[in-house]
Amino acid sequence: MLKLEDRMDIHLLKKQGLSIHAIAEQTGCSRNTVRKVLRNQLAAPEPVPRKVRDSKLDPFKVYLETRFNQYPLSAVRLLEEIKPMGYTGSIDVVRRYIQTLKPRRKALAKATIRYETAPGEQAQADWAYCDRFLDPNGETVPVYAFVMVLGFSRMLFVEFTTSMDLPVLLERHKHAFEYFEGSPAIVLYDNMKQIKLGLGQFNPLLMDFAQYYGMVPKTHRVRRPRTKGKVERMVDYVKDNFLTGRTFIDLTDLNTQARHWMDRTANVRIHATTGQRPIDLWQLEKEKLTSYKSIPPYQISSRELRKVSAESFVHWGGSRYSVPPEHVGQTVLVEVRQGQQRIVIRSNNLVIAEHNQAAGPGLCIAEKAHLDALWKLSLGNTNPPPVPRWHVTFNEVVQVPSLSSYEEAAR
Repeated sequence: MLKLEDRMDIHLLKKQGLSIHAIAEQTGCSRNTVRKVLRNQLAAPEPVPRKVRDSKLDPFKVYLETRFNQYPLSAVRLLEEIKPMGYTGSIDVVRRYIQTLKPRRKALAKATIRYETAPGEQAQADWAYCDRFLDPNGETVPVYAFVMVLGFSRMLFVEFTTSMDLPVLLERHKHAFEYFEGSPAIVLYDNMKQIKLGLGQFNPLLMDFAQYYGMVPKTHRVRRPRTKGKVERMVDYVKDNFLTGRTFIDLTDLNTQARHWMDRTANVRIHATTGQRPIDLWQLEKEKLTSYKSIPPYQISSRELRKVSAESFVHWGGSRYSVPPEHVGQTVLVEVRQGQQRIVIRSNNLVIAEHNQAAGPGLCIAEKAHLDALWKLSLGNTNPPPVPRWHVTFNEVVQVPSLSSYEEAAR
């Protein structure tokens, strides 16, 4: 039987213009064999089956795959687990097998069930860093995009800012609700610091805003940003379809062009997932949103958390403001109402003190009732001096012998 290289030689010689007789003479094959090769009538040689050797790891592969898919254990750790089970091979064999499992684990980690929401049920919001640019003073300032998308209709809102502070974030929410003509029941965020102060603890300023509009803030699971994939994809869409290749005079021009792009492009295109235009589905969804015009706009003010000192004061702007003494040691919310020059102090959403704002730093603003209550509380806490753990009575009379007794003893 001819080898593959012999067959290739015959075809090569034919391409060079040799006759069948000449090819037969050079290769040592018969002319009939040459003809069959050129006509592809001669069967190709059967590949030699490769002998598969049994591996010492075979009995343990199911166990290793199960464990590795559950936890990303190292080959060293897995070797320690299968040795008591009877494995006698080397760690290199384990490492090579684990390498074959890694693509499968990555694919499983990316598996996500698409979650569709009912009209008005959910919106997703996120910040996106865009870049830094020179301002008129020659300093570089960052530009961020606030992006919110309604889950059902995919109606998109975007606005650009130079800050991601909480008051800025809340103001962008108000603009989005105004654009959508209502607010959803739930807004889904990532675990940004403006939303959560810690594990399971939402920022009380955000909660006050959310309760005012009757919405519930939620965050995705840690290290699981695909839970809010709708807004993640919209961030990429904004950067690619709107920002790239455009020029803007300033932030106002940037947001003006963004609003035009939302109305003329983003919200009137055929969405790849829904197969419909967001603006058409929004006509159905806005009926389920909480009407934005039904309540006065939320008044955003400067707010910060402060701890009440032992003297029953909170510090704000370099001055001190009194609170009832029962709140000593507590963390309270201090709110400055712009335009009213008023300081409002809350504890558990209840107003515990109000003061006129100090004319300047270094002042002490105190309410007489707070000082009187602190004075009474201080008197009530006055305790008698502690009883010593040991004492001297000094009650015993010391007898002093007479001089004559010493004289008699000397005789």
